[in-house]
Amino acid sequence: MRRIYFDHNATTPAEPRVVKLVLEQAENFWGNPSSGHLDGEKAKRVIEENRAIIAKAINAKEREIVFTSGGTEANNLAIKGVAEALGKKGKHLITSSIEHESVRRVFRQLEKKGFEVSWLGVDAEGVIDPRVFEKALREDTILVSIMLANNEIGTIQPIKQLAGIAHKKGVYFHCDGVQGLGKIPIDVEELGVDLMSLSGHKVYGFKGIGALYIRRGVKFIPQIVGGHQERNRRAGTENIVGIMSFGYAVKLYLEEGKEWEKKVLWLRDKLEKGLKERFPEIKFNSRARNRLPNTVNVSFPGMDGEIILLNLDALGVSVSTGSACRAGMVEPSYVLRAIGLDEAEAKSALRISLGKDNTEEEVKQFLRVLEAVLNRIKKEN
Repeated sequence: MRRIYFDHNATTPAEPRVVKLVLEQAENFWGNPSSGHLDGEKAKRVIEENRAIIAKAINAKEREIVFTSGGTEANNLAIKGVAEALGKKGKHLITSSIEHESVRRVFRQLEKKGFEVSWLGVDAEGVIDPRVFEKALREDTILVSIMLANNEIGTIQPIKQLAGIAHKKGVYFHCDGVQGLGKIPIDVEELGVDLMSLSGHKVYGFKGIGALYIRRGVKFIPQIVGGHQERNRRAGTENIVGIMSFGYAVKLYLEEGKEWEKKVLWLRDKLEKGLKERFPEIKFNSRARNRLPNTVNVSFPGMDGEIILLNLDALGVSVSTGSACRAGMVEPSYVLRAIGLDEAEAKSALRISLGKDNTEEEVKQFLRVLEAVLNRIKKEN
C-alpha cells in the first residue's frame, strides 16, 4: 500500500511540475544576481519574475516582497525589525496565545530585552475577541502580530477587523500567513496588514525559501546585514532555485487553487463524517466556523495521541499530534490548552491535514487503518 500523507500543515510534497521546471531551468540561472554581467542579469531577472508572482498572489506590489529563508525568518525579520525600529516610541507588543513557535519565541526574547508583551487568549474555537483586542491596545503599543490561520486547529482569525482596530491607534499589524497561502485566498490590501510572512514549502514548493510582505513606508531595521540584496532589507545572495520553486508553485496555485480548495474541503467533510460514524466518542477540536478547508484536529478520550501516531506510521499513514516545530516535545499542545482542553485531552489529540493530491480512497483507507489501530491499543490496555 502506498503511504498516506495527511500532514500537509507540517509541509507539502514538492509539486512534480515544480521539480521538473526547476531541474530544467536551474543550470541556466546560476549567476550571482548582484553581478553586473549577463549571467548575473539573467539570474536577477528570474528573481524579479517570481517576485511578481508572489506579489500578485497576495495583491501586493513587487517592491513590497522580500525573499527570506522561510516563514521562521520572515516572522523574526518582521517582529524584531519593527520592534527595534520603534523601540524608542514604545515598548508594548501584542500577540496571541496560539501563535507559531517562531512568533512566540521572538516575543519571549523581546520580553528579556525590556519589551512588554500582552498575550491574548482565545475562545473555545481559537478565535480572538476583537473587543478584548481593542482593550489591550495602549498608547505605547507599537506592533501586533496575529496569525492568519492556526497550524493545529485551522482557525482563521478576523484579521481585517483586528488590523482596522490597530490602525485606528496607529499601530503596525504583522500577520503570519504561512498556513494560509495555498489553502485560502489572501489579499493584503483587503486585510489591511502591514507585514505578512509566507513560506514556499507550505504551497508545494521547496523548503528553505519564504517571503515577507512589507507595506511601503513601514519602519523596520534589517536583521541580516551584509550586501545590498533585497533593496537593503535582507542581505545574502538570493536562493535562486528556492525562489523559482516558490514562484512556480504559487503560479500553479493561482491557476488551479480554486479547484484545490474545493476538492480538499470535500475530502475533509468526508473524513469528518467517517470519523463521527466510526468513533462517536471522539472530540473535535477544530470546530471554528471559519477555518482552513484541510484541517481536522480530534482527541481520542483515554488514549495517547503519540501512541496512535506511531501505530499509524508503522502501517503507512503520516499524521501529526501538533505543530511539526514541536516534534519531540513531551508537553501537550499549548494551542489545545488555550482553547480549553485539559492535559489528557490535549495529549490524546491528532492533527490530520489534507492536501490537493489526496483521494477519497485514501480517506476510506485511513479510517479503516485508524479503526484497526484503536482496537489494537484498546486490547493491549
